[in-house]
This record gives sequence, structure tokens and C-alpha cells, in this order.
Amino acid sequence: MKAPIDQYVVIGHPIGHSRSPFIHRLFAHQTGERLEYATLDVEPSQFAAKVDQFVATGGLGMKITVPLKELAFAYALRRSVRAQRAGAVNTLRFGADSEVFGDNTDGVGLITDLTVNLRCELTDARILLLGAGGASRGVLGPILDLQPREVLVANRTGERALQLVQLFEADGAVRACTLDALPDTPFDVIINATAAGLAGQQLPLRAVHLTPGGMCYDMMYGPEPTVFVTQMRALGAARAVDGRGMLVEQAAESFAVWRGVRPRTAAVIDKLTQSLAANL
Repeated sequence: MKAPIDQYVVIGHPIGHSRSPFIHRLFAHQTGERLEYATLDVEPSQFAAKVDQFVATGGLGMKITVPLKELAFAYALRRSVRAQRAGAVNTLRFGADSEVFGDNTDGVGLITDLTVNLRCELTDARILLLGAGGASRGVLGPILDLQPREVLVANRTGERALQLVQLFEADGAVRACTLDALPDTPFDVIINATAAGLAGQQLPLRAVHLTPGGMCYDMMYGPEPTVFVTQMRALGAARAVDGRGMLVEQAAESFAVWRGVRPRTAAVIDKLTQSLAANL
């Protein structure tokens, strides 16, 4: 009689659009790990009860997406350093001894995609980080660890940008401004961590903000070029890409947290791209 298959799930609200099961099935096939991976739509008010139920039925791990990452942070009994730094958890691991371990793999996912897959140099770079919400907080620390020349956090409301900068000002050269007060200077790397594109909104960026050969990176992704990618290409950006690579890389890191093995990601990114193109 075969042992039960290990159970994992991704939760969020909404969650039907998630490509996480597609990615983790590819990881499982590649590594030979025996597991099942499903989606679960969970409203914030149901979070603790649904997680408790999943653990009670033998679930071993959980991916968490918006808007539940802060709730997962509070739920975890033990947290990684990077989760503490991000103030949010996107990966939960449940142990036989009732351990609830929380981690955050968003930062390493972004950094790996930029520096390894896209060969983008962040050390000594001038970086513009757009947005001051949870997505930005999750990646700002790992960006500063690579010692860029400067990171400018620009947000619609300056107060929120300043609050984020104050959390990380001891880690490197980082400052804040409002989106409508962007200086007329070029940046080597521009990272969009806002959700403006979901509403079809462009950001107040101009050609003066682009460095020849620089990188424009949208943490959002989709089957078509995102609003941000389209805008940056129209402004003449040498490279403008979406966040599908980050999606795969942060998932691979979560897989390693659960299973102790980190999948190879290049082929999975290619297959995700094919899937998005086919709109599967």
C-alpha cells in the first residue's frame, strides 16, 4: 500500500488565476518529489480556520499570496530572518511537532531573476523602486544587500514611502519621494512594485529616467506585455520585462524550504512563457 501523497496548497483571494500549481507540478516532476499541489480561495476573515483545517488533514506546506501575507506572518510560530525583515510570510511549512515555520522568498526570487537570469548588475547601480507597499518591503532589503549606489523609493503618498525607507535606512543608501516629485535623473534599474497596471494606469515616468542599456522590471506578469512594460518600451527602454521569472524563482525557493531540494528554473520559466502565450 502506497503512502499518502504529500499535500501542498496556495491560498489567496482571489486565487483562480494562480500559476503556482502549474509551476510546482513541473518542479515535482523534475525532482522526483511525490506531492500534490492545489489552490484554495481564502478570505482574510477565514484565514486561521482554513490553515488550521489544512494542517489537521495532514497538509505539509502552504504558499500565501495577496492579501494574506501579513496574516501568515502573525500565524507562524517561528520565522526566518528574511520573513522578519519583510514583515510578511509567503511560505508556511508545517512540521510533525506542530512547528509552523514562516518564510518569505519574494526577495530572493526577484534578485535571482534579475542577477542570474537577466544578468542585471545591481551593485553600484542607481535603482528606482516604484511603490511602498508589501511588495516593495519584501524586496528592498535583499536589494540593499547588494550595495547599490542608491535606491529611491517613490510612492503616490510620500509618507508611506518615508515609513518604508526608515525601516531600511541602516542597510544602505535609500531615500524616499512622491511619484510626482521624481528627479529628472536617469536610473540604471527601475522596478515597478505598484498595482497601477491592474487599473490600466501608467506611471509618471519619462525618457529622462532611463539609462541607455538599463533595465525596467515589472513585478507583475501576464500573457500580454504589462502596462508598465509597454510604457517603458514606448519611452525607449533597452530592456523591459515582466515578473514571470521572479514568480518561478520565488516558487523554487519555497519548494526548497519544503522539500530540501531546489529545482532548476530555466526550463520552467520557458514552459510558463509558453503556457502564458497559449493563455492556458
